[in-house]
Amino acid sequence: MRTSCFAILLLVAATCISAVTPAAEPLQVYILAGQSNMQGHAHVSTLSHVGLDPKTSPLLSEIVDDEGIPRVHPDVWITSIGNTDGENELHGRLTTGFGAGDRGDKFGPELTFGIEMKKAINRPILIIKTAWGGKSLHTDFRSPGAGGYRFNDGERQRLESQGKDVDDQQHQRTAASGLYYHRMIDHVEHVLRDIARIDPLYDAQAGYEVAGFVWFQGWNDMVDQGVYPARGQPGGYDAYSRLMAQFIRDVRAELKTPKLPFVIGVLGVGGPVNDYPPSEQRYAATHDGFRKAMAAPASMPEFKGNVAAVLTENFWDAELSALKTRGDQVGVKSKELQNDLALSPEQRSAALAAFREQLYTPQELEVLKGSSNAEYHYLGSAKIMAQIGRGFAAAMIDLQSNPGSSDN
Repeated sequence: MRTSCFAILLLVAATCISAVTPAAEPLQVYILAGQSNMQGHAHVSTLSHVGLDPKTSPLLSEIVDDEGIPRVHPDVWITSIGNTDGENELHGRLTTGFGAGDRGDKFGPELTFGIEMKKAINRPILIIKTAWGGKSLHTDFRSPGAGGYRFNDGERQRLESQGKDVDDQQHQRTAASGLYYHRMIDHVEHVLRDIARIDPLYDAQAGYEVAGFVWFQGWNDMVDQGVYPARGQPGGYDAYSRLMAQFIRDVRAELKTPKLPFVIGVLGVGGPVNDYPPSEQRYAATHDGFRKAMAAPASMPEFKGNVAAVLTENFWDAELSALKTRGDQVGVKSKELQNDLALSPEQRSAALAAFREQLYTPQELEVLKGSSNAEYHYLGSAKIMAQIGRGFAAAMIDLQSNPGSSDN
């Protein structure tokens, strides 16, 4: 009898403890996918530029410590593939170095996205990033529901004029359709089957929740006149909008998350088209049309409240861009000096340095340190990329607070 009473007391005590101890919440999983700008070309050497602007300087203190060393964020884990040409996976706690794998320590939107999401939800986070440079939505990331890519009449005529076997070319293109979509899904499923491999603190009993998806791509589609022959004209990129909408549907179906919050990072290289200088106006109609096509799915009734478009043009740095453009004069001057055979190599070097000093003020030279890459990679700017990641997080947080984004 005493043994029976003791057992009952233990059961009651355990019940009371479980009643007051909150259950562990599931790990929040975010998927980030796209091409080179999702990879990220912001070199850590450009981080000082973040601190020069009072509007962005608070971001710098969250990225680096007091000694300028990139912080490691203990409750945000990341796995990333596509950083290099191969399929090598990088994984660990979130910090810099998960960007494009060439020419040093880089980062993409994942860094400030992870930082901001952790602050907002105060729960452990896992980021799964799959991004490959130079990939299209029309073929490489084409999702199953869109079917294989089919050449349009103009493409078929061009291939015929080149003496190509059109049927063979079509077969190859169909076979290539969706290759990177499937690589993306395969990696996500591979990670989710064994999360503890990435996050050794993962609580399997609490489980995980695929909580959001961020898409950042576009360049290869925007510049492809063959696939989009009417680009620059109204509706010239409507096919991209249809493909993007189908992509969202297919991703949700694959992951069994019918209302998965989905953020579209709208390509914004060059800033708002209304601010383009005269030398860039010839691109304005094309860029504007493509951006509208990228953002269009967010306005579709079926995606109301669970898809958002973030205009990355709003994070463009016009000052940095103008300074970098002015630097083209350095290349012209260098060629001029090389052709002056009366100068020694030392004299040419000194003359070029003097020219550069005349071209920029000391303050402008400090700002110019904020660029490490080409315009189509957002100047390789930490300041731009950090704001983009923060913008993606803000949109995701807003979607998650909307009842229309809940799968429950």
